Amino acid sequence: MMARTNQQFDRQRRAHGTILIVTIWVVLVLAGLALVFARSMRVAAIVSSNHVASLEAECVAAGAGAYIRAQLAQTDEEETTSSSSDADEYRALEVGEGYFWVLHSNLEDDSNYDYGLTDEAGKINLNSASQEMLLKLPGMTAELAASIIDWRDEDSEVTTGGAENEYYLLQSEPYNCKNAPLQTVEEILLIKGASEELLYGEDTNLNGILDDQENDGDLSTPADDRDGRLDTGFYDYVTVYSVEANTDSEGNARININDSSSRSDLQTALQELFKEERALEIMGMMSTNPSYDNILEFYFQAGLKSEEFAQLADKLTTSDEETLSGLVNVNTASKEVLLCLPGLEENDAEALLSYRERNSEQTSLAWIVDVLDQDKAIAIGSYITARSSQYSADIVCLSGNGRAYKRYKAVFDVQGGTPRMVYWKSLTSFGWPLNREIIATLRAGQPLTDTILSMN
Repeated sequence: MMARTNQQFDRQRRAHGTILIVTIWVVLVLAGLALVFARSMRVAAIVSSNHVASLEAECVAAGAGAYIRAQLAQTDEEETTSSSSDADEYRALEVGEGYFWVLHSNLEDDSNYDYGLTDEAGKINLNSASQEMLLKLPGMTAELAASIIDWRDEDSEVTTGGAENEYYLLQSEPYNCKNAPLQTVEEILLIKGASEELLYGEDTNLNGILDDQENDGDLSTPADDRDGRLDTGFYDYVTVYSVEANTDSEGNARININDSSSRSDLQTALQELFKEERALEIMGMMSTNPSYDNILEFYFQAGLKSEEFAQLADKLTTSDEETLSGLVNVNTASKEVLLCLPGLEENDAEALLSYRERNSEQTSLAWIVDVLDQDKAIAIGSYITARSSQYSADIVCLSGNGRAYKRYKAVFDVQGGTPRMVYWKSLTSFGWPLNREIIATLRAGQPLTDTILSMN
């Protein structure tokens, strides 16, 4: 009887043990599921938070675009001819809880950031520059300069060193030579002889600053010469957007001094600006069958004074075209761009920059004749302007919590009085271009201070 009782007890104990083991496994499985679920929820929350931050950065970018249009709309043309505006107008501006910067490449100092809009007329236009002008760009090669000419012209004749369909159709992924103008600067990477190294140089994140990875030799991308100086390509010196209406600053049609039928209009304009006697004297100096290359040639042949030319220059033209493409604004162009103009040498470019720095209020071409001799002034006269109608912006946007950023290149056209955006492209893949302390500060929930901002 007792043996039977012990057997029953053993069976009950084994049953209870089995139940306990099963219970423990069930608890472990449930705990595991709970942990997995919690982790999934955490990941989902992070993803959701990052997505919201990304949307916030996008909204900041839209706000930045609207802000820039408003700035351009309320700024006079004379003021916007500056390459970059007051840095505070485009540095760490708040939109909601986020921030944006408009980064401007500082071509004279690769250790300090600069902010503001960039004048596209202060660059060499890839669609209108001669082969000789292209060759003078920093880092440009003879092969690429010739290939650019072939890419943009309408014919199928190969420029020496260049390329037409025969070259492009033999590539691993064949395509045709465009034989039409470039629509973006980046399109140049499709052209024979082009490379990111030539276009961007060592500045692979396009911030104009010599970053650590751009000065460490072959230790990290990009490969650089570790010389303590940022060797840029020609990206900051070229454009495809510069174009202006062939009208004066008030929107009136200019007087074509090569058109004999416009002589009466010219005489009327001279009489409105000067005394009748002086107007007749200037008209008497003109050829009866004029064929001026540009208005600077007219200036010298008509015996004008520079102060007279300053009042008259904007009203004159030598072309019947409604628009003039690719003219370089000598009031904003960098030294590297000025050196691309025909016949200009180092000392000429430096003289122009020095005069421009001392006389920053210039709004016409008249001052050129006070700096260059007659031959050099006439040589560049067909390639220059004193007006700008397109401005680009490198917009860097950051969410308020520092979890997401966006970066865009935008180009705005101010012709017609109402600024309009003509180009918008993401540059986010080029990486965060400013000091990373900004991101770390916002992620820690701390406000941006002047100390942190001064580091950028």
